[in-house]
Amino acid sequence: MRVALFITCFNDTMFPGTGRAVVSVLERLGHTVEFPQEQSCCGQMHVNTGYRTDAVPLMARFTRVFADYDAVVTPSASCAGLVREQHPVLAEEYSPPQLRRQVAELGPRIHEFTEFLTDVLGVTDVGARFPHRVAYHPTCHSLRGLRLGDRPERLLRAVKDLDLVELPGADSCCGFGGTFAVKNADTSAAMLADKTRRVLESGAEVLCAADNSCLVHIGGGLSRQGSPVRTLHLAEILAGTEGGRR
Repeated sequence: MRVALFITCFNDTMFPGTGRAVVSVLERLGHTVEFPQEQSCCGQMHVNTGYRTDAVPLMARFTRVFADYDAVVTPSASCAGLVREQHPVLAEEYSPPQLRRQVAELGPRIHEFTEFLTDVLGVTDVGARFPHRVAYHPTCHSLRGLRLGDRPERLLRAVKDLDLVELPGADSCCGFGGTFAVKNADTSAAMLADKTRRVLESGAEVLCAADNSCLVHIGGGLSRQGSPVRTLHLAEILAGTEGGRR
């Protein structure tokens, strides 16, 4: 299987370690992962803020760059959802028939990291060890968009020495929502306060999720409170081994 890593803008700029963790896990499972250098933004920011026509060239580029791969894996539920759900809509509205066909053919090969492991590779135990108390925050895109269900928790439960603790009110939004946190700062801050309180109630040492964007928001709130709770992308936990984190 020819596998490509779609790293996303946010991870490429701020959290490249998440991409390295994805590659580490997949290579441990016996797969070779390629990183197409021509990849760029998938257009999520443009679509979410109403600049749909500006997202069309990015959609076309994405389709061209990843067209020849059997699977495209990304550590971002939000970007996976955008590509699978919105690219076909953009193509139908603004693109010629050939590109519409290419977009439709690529869509089923786009996978969020945890669903790729569980659904495509049929794996839950990736040979990881992470001796800490961990809570999982299901981001809105992973919970309501991709409907990942318990896939992330199944992977976490299989990690050696990991104590998965319940996060009260786990299905509530953290208040990030991309530009929502900027345009509705007061509401976002109130939602964040609720989320951080529940993280602290969980007794977790580490909070993980399938999107670094939400983890930045929550992690910032925890840090401002002086909390020792760390935030880590789920891929970084799965990359942990007997000898330590990678």
